[in-house]
Amino acid sequence: MAAMRTHLGGAERPATIRIEAGVITAVEDFDARADVVLGPDQVLLPGLVDSHVHLNDPGRTDWEGFTTGTAAAAAGGVTTVVDMPLNSLPVTTTPEALAAKRAAAVGNLAVDLACWGGAVPENLGRLRALHEAGVTGFKCFLAPSGIDEFGHLDAAQLEAALAEIAAFDGVLVVHAEDPVHLHPPGPLGPRYADFLASRPAASEAVAVAAVIEAARRTGARAHVVHLSDGASLDAVRTAKAQGVRLTVETCPHYLTLQAEDVPDAAPAYKCCPPVRDRANQDLLWEGVADGTIDAVVSDHSPSTHALKEQGDGDLGLAWGGISGLQTGLATVWTRARQRGLDLADVLPLLTTGPAGIAGLSRAGRLAVGAPAHLVAFEPDTAWTVDAARLEYRTKLSPWHGQELQGLVAATWVNGEQVWDAGAGLLTRAGRDLTEGPR
Repeated sequence: MAAMRTHLGGAERPATIRIEAGVITAVEDFDARADVVLGPDQVLLPGLVDSHVHLNDPGRTDWEGFTTGTAAAAAGGVTTVVDMPLNSLPVTTTPEALAAKRAAAVGNLAVDLACWGGAVPENLGRLRALHEAGVTGFKCFLAPSGIDEFGHLDAAQLEAALAEIAAFDGVLVVHAEDPVHLHPPGPLGPRYADFLASRPAASEAVAVAAVIEAARRTGARAHVVHLSDGASLDAVRTAKAQGVRLTVETCPHYLTLQAEDVPDAAPAYKCCPPVRDRANQDLLWEGVADGTIDAVVSDHSPSTHALKEQGDGDLGLAWGGISGLQTGLATVWTRARQRGLDLADVLPLLTTGPAGIAGLSRAGRLAVGAPAHLVAFEPDTAWTVDAARLEYRTKLSPWHGQELQGLVAATWVNGEQVWDAGAGLLTRAGRDLTEGPR
């Protein structure tokens, strides 16, 4: 495969990628005689990595599933996903539950799949077995998860989990909201301002500080998921400078949606932590630009229309979660270029950044020995989001009707073309990364 515009080493240049048995075997000068030659309006990118995806399989496949979720990933240029340990049934907190998830994935993967395990009160002290079974790390909540079968950790349990995981140099990824600052579950009404006030930035600030201090004391690797509070980035910067083993991610919805624009009684926009205001978003983009933020991932968290619409627009009762797996690259690129950033400025946050957090050393790059995960991207092509045409099982998107820049024209996974913008999903070439090199 050859392209006049290939992203290599943080810059574009002409190149040819040679592939054998699904693996990149050479990166050479441009050769117009290659089997596939991209047009001048297309850029060859490494396949994206999304380390925060809820595919809900097995158990809640009416919300999403491996078939629809990984098709959406391929359509968005994402060639590797890391599935969260909830909202599937069973939750991935035991080796047996991981085995059930892997069995459900057989034959259904359009892209490569890795899995997080869960750290809950019931399995503390037994995390090594799940680590050895092949999870990439462990997810925990510091506030109620919304799922009865996945409990949250208190301060002592957080420290215990980090200490246990440090013994085998794993990573704990943390939903960082402090429950003391959160409104109790129940009706709130349809006003988005009331929902936003129910989950204030202070809840994140307190929780992020707690994660930092526990990581400092234990020496463990900690990762803060879906950070929405831009002001907390100062604490992250300080901790990193002091040698705390900390990484942090944010999401396309926090970088592209603004509280001032969210309509009332619109549960498609509801997520936890919430989309905050424009000034806060500016702080997040500063964290992108200066490298404080290590990854931008979707937190793709779909549910059924019935769950999203329960309460007839009451944002306290509607299910929280935004579907962004298929649109992440385009939404982020659209806003990044408006802010004067280049594709090279944001691409690491969508590839090697999340890959590194999840320990996927071979993913997210165009290099000899890496899997042949490739994307033909048209950065200047405009298109309008139509939720009904997305690959998700539940056709819902807060970006519905928005014009975006940047079209995924084609996606290759392990050397096979799996997606074409005109024809749709072509095949399923994804692999289970739970065992084997990753």
